[in-house]
Amino acid sequence: MTATPAPSRLRRRLLVGLVLVLLAALVFAAGWILPTATGYVAKNACSAVFVAGRDPDRVGAEDLAPQWYVSFTVDRERRRVHASVLGLAGRTAVHRDGLGCALAIGVEPDALQAQTLAVTHAAAADAPWPAGEGERIAADPPGLDRAALDAAVAAAFTEPNPEALRRTRAVVVVHGGAIVAERYADGFDRDTRHLGWSMAKSITGALVGILVGRGLLAREAPAPVPAWAGDARRAITLDQLLRMSSGLQFEERYGPLADATHMLFEVTNAADVALARPLARDPDTAFAYSSGTSNILSWIVRNQFAALADYHRFPHEALFAPIGMRSAVFETDAAGTFLGSSFVHATARDWARFGLLYLRDGVWDGARILPEGWVAYSRTPTRTGPGDYAAHFWANAPDPADPAKRRLPHVPADAFQASGFQGQAVLVVPSRDAVIVRLGMTHDRAAWDLDGFAASVLAALPPA
Repeated sequence: MTATPAPSRLRRRLLVGLVLVLLAALVFAAGWILPTATGYVAKNACSAVFVAGRDPDRVGAEDLAPQWYVSFTVDRERRRVHASVLGLAGRTAVHRDGLGCALAIGVEPDALQAQTLAVTHAAAADAPWPAGEGERIAADPPGLDRAALDAAVAAAFTEPNPEALRRTRAVVVVHGGAIVAERYADGFDRDTRHLGWSMAKSITGALVGILVGRGLLAREAPAPVPAWAGDARRAITLDQLLRMSSGLQFEERYGPLADATHMLFEVTNAADVALARPLARDPDTAFAYSSGTSNILSWIVRNQFAALADYHRFPHEALFAPIGMRSAVFETDAAGTFLGSSFVHATARDWARFGLLYLRDGVWDGARILPEGWVAYSRTPTRTGPGDYAAHFWANAPDPADPAKRRLPHVPADAFQASGFQGQAVLVVPSRDAVIVRLGMTHDRAAWDLDGFAASVLAALPPA
């Protein structure tokens, strides 16, 4: 006969068991869940303070409000930010001249901070944008409704729902190659750099296009990834990576234990995460949005250069400097590879310059920056997709399954855009000779209506 434990002994066993469960949960959280949040906070706080020049308190209250449980400290002298949750899962991000911020993962902060890039841009001319930063002095073009345009822009900065804030920070409207409207929220101005999030993908697509134009990469050829040579992944082409129809397994989800956040905030080399993924389906049989493929492309671009310094200079020499994007900062992971999925910072005016380059078919001031046909390719919907994704740009073409359905139903069907997940957008509308830039920090996507905003702006511009 088995003796029944005394009540006090049973309580002790239950208490010990509960403590062990709590300790196991704490270890799991500290090792697998919290580092995503602390990495996110350290990296983004570092960029906001040292790349954008913003106040840490406001960054914490606005940009990092969803991560309220993570605390961070800013070391201005050493240009570092450290984040933790009650001292657990600490992460440190460091700022490097010319390369922005990166998390010190798998590398000591001092060694990481030794990575720098000397970027020298000619001083901005006094000429009106886009040639310089001077003010436009010409009269409004015939047919532009100034009152309606100003009202549409002003409305973007209002907060109709206090429970779901828009936090619009900058709007620039370009028509006929000139800025016709421009506005900034309090605390921001034309010199403030803004994070583009996934608008970086469109920058990455442009850099791939430049290398294709130079004959260093071939769009329809198998992607140059030696690790794939021995299996079915060897059939994946550069085109399929650009159109996100590679078939690679990748979870485009942001949160604990998700591929995307693990890639951006928990590893030394972001591209390694996606490069190691197996095929989930045959290439070119289905569309699946994947930040991982953008970082594979960035890794491929890196491999076209013998020296890391040459790779780091490439975006500036081939793209940013030729079109006057003097403010652009393209950030890397700890291994020195540009995070082509997510981390480009630039002023609103410079994001507008990027849009204008695409509006002008890749030509700037008479010089071809992108190869002929690249813009048309970039805005052509993926064959296997729903009609709204092209080659590292979002298209506004009708859904093949429902011709009445478009991404932006009140915007012309020829429009295409670079898009960031917090409402960042560079919208190019060729039929209206227009570029619309909106930058902000909208945590609740439903709070911002790009379709309605763009439609109101276009209605105020001269008719097509």
